[in-house]
Amino acid sequence: MNAEYEAVIGLEIHVQLSTKTKMFCGCELSFGDDPNVHTCPVCLALPGVLPVPNEQAVRYALQIGAALGCELSPVSTFDRKNYFYPDNPKAYQITQAANPFAVNGQLGEVRIHHAHLEEDAAKTIHTGGGGRISGSDASLVDFNRGGTPLVEIVTEPDLRSGAQVREWGQLLRATIKQLGVSDVNMEEGSLRCDANISVRPAGSETLGTKTELKNMNSFRFIERGIEAEIARQMEIVSAGGQVVQETLHFDPGTGELHSLRSKEEAHDYRYLPEPDLVPVVPTQAMFDAAKNSLPELPAARAARYKELGVSEQAALLLSFETDWAGYFEGVMAADASIDPRVAANWVTGEFAAELRKQDDQPLTEAKVTPAGLATLISLVADRKISHGAGKTVLEEMVASGAEPVTVVAEKGLEQISDSGELEKIVIQAIEDNPKPAEQIRAGNEKAIGALVGAVMKATQGRADGGEVNRLLRQHLGI
Repeated sequence: MNAEYEAVIGLEIHVQLSTKTKMFCGCELSFGDDPNVHTCPVCLALPGVLPVPNEQAVRYALQIGAALGCELSPVSTFDRKNYFYPDNPKAYQITQAANPFAVNGQLGEVRIHHAHLEEDAAKTIHTGGGGRISGSDASLVDFNRGGTPLVEIVTEPDLRSGAQVREWGQLLRATIKQLGVSDVNMEEGSLRCDANISVRPAGSETLGTKTELKNMNSFRFIERGIEAEIARQMEIVSAGGQVVQETLHFDPGTGELHSLRSKEEAHDYRYLPEPDLVPVVPTQAMFDAAKNSLPELPAARAARYKELGVSEQAALLLSFETDWAGYFEGVMAADASIDPRVAANWVTGEFAAELRKQDDQPLTEAKVTPAGLATLISLVADRKISHGAGKTVLEEMVASGAEPVTVVAEKGLEQISDSGELEKIVIQAIEDNPKPAEQIRAGNEKAIGALVGAVMKATQGRADGGEVNRLLRQHLGI
């Protein structure tokens, strides 16, 4: 990457709300149903119909605004965004342009310019050659999605790399999922992210010409697409060229960028006040409900876990996944004496790894209860079993749901408590392995691993690693 230039990135995120019906009519929301079965005169824009706002969508939107730290507008209004396209039967989209419901927020280090309510377009399906239209390609339209309530979140251009966008996007997704107002499933299109990207000389305050990257359905692809576009723009400006404002698509299969169209300016949409809808004026009770109903959000949870001593990586993993956070809290509640750092490492490390080995078993189907894992962690912490034996016990617990004490007893995994017995095993290991013993005495302390392994094999993992190391060093004179 060229150090003379820096990237400037702003995001537009569309969140599909999990209401039962559409934004301005009573049609049921659905995913995967037969095409065009959830439509009515309103969402098909037949003559003489009038839209009616979805109150639940407004309530969900206020919750999102509150979670993003926005100022919630006492009055917001709807506008018509005029454009002609087959997925838009009215030839305009009802949105909020002049007076959105939420402004001036912040999530993490990224400022939120505003968030507004709008309706989604229908779904256009482009077929290959030889489609239903003989001798040419065809475009089919499914109006089931048309009219779905959306909240569009617009950030300030505070992001500087694809990796930063991925990390912040995951935080946003976890935050909205925590609210329960959307399933934020990117594969199904209930969370869609567009990135506006430009480059400028490092340290400059002037923005360069931006391009818009669209149609990305995972944060991993978003990161790759943004990095590819940053590299493309830097190559252009470094050679003295001019970036053209346009809308681009990133193909994750080939890693290539393709131009979709020249970017329209905002005035091309001819925004007009929506005459069929009165202003939205939430009551004080609605504002209070939006703010008071907020759960502990991922950013706050991560900060709390870090204060408990949990590592940053484990804190982020637990905070972004509500189920895992709940499981960790259950482990801590089962035994208050457990070190939170140790518990978090077991939950996100050994336990998560064992679930992956079991054909990626979902946490919700795990046979190990938080109390059971807490008991296992305590057995290791109290040196009743070794850490290696603990992993063996956990493997059996995940596979069968057995209690840890039962597994320890059945497999004979109790840690050797007789120091005299362990010392005899250590001495025998030194005698049986003269070569690494001599290497250690000659100053190669890394060779001690071979002797530790010999002791562990002889004790079937029942020896305490720290005590083994101490006895080995004592008898080798180091």
